[in-house]
Amino acid sequence: MKDYKADEGLHGNDKIEKAIAGLQKETTQEMLAHTLTVIRRRMKDAGQLIIAVEPPSGDGQLRLEAVRTEDGKNWWVAFTSFEEELKGGGSVKSTFLTDIDKLFELTLQTDEIEGVILNPWNRTIMLDKYLIEIILGKTA
Repeated sequence: MKDYKADEGLHGNDKIEKAIAGLQKETTQEMLAHTLTVIRRRMKDAGQLIIAVEPPSGDGQLRLEAVRTEDGKNWWVAFTSFEEELKGGGSVKSTFLTDIDKLFELTLQTDEIEGVILNPWNRTIMLDKYLIEIILGKTA
């Protein structure tokens, strides 16, 4: 049996995965709105995501791992569960848990980052800054 205490912040993230699966089946504004609402609820429940970090360089600073999409834009990667992270075939080296709201706030403050790709291998959603602002309740 797994010890879930360490992963308590990930409990309930299966709801995000289910919402994304629904959105993948039916790409409508309603399903997108539902998915963003589910992510917001998890954020308000102190939910966490797994983020990938690059090994510290000479300055000793940890940096979030970014991926570059075909259009040349940089995105941070986050995962709803360790199972989702492992679907990448072990390409992620170091991970940490972070609060969803902190990750989203940092994303909005980082000019060279376009947004966050949640679960890039399977139950994927690309949250650009506009969608992140909606989740954080910053849009009118």
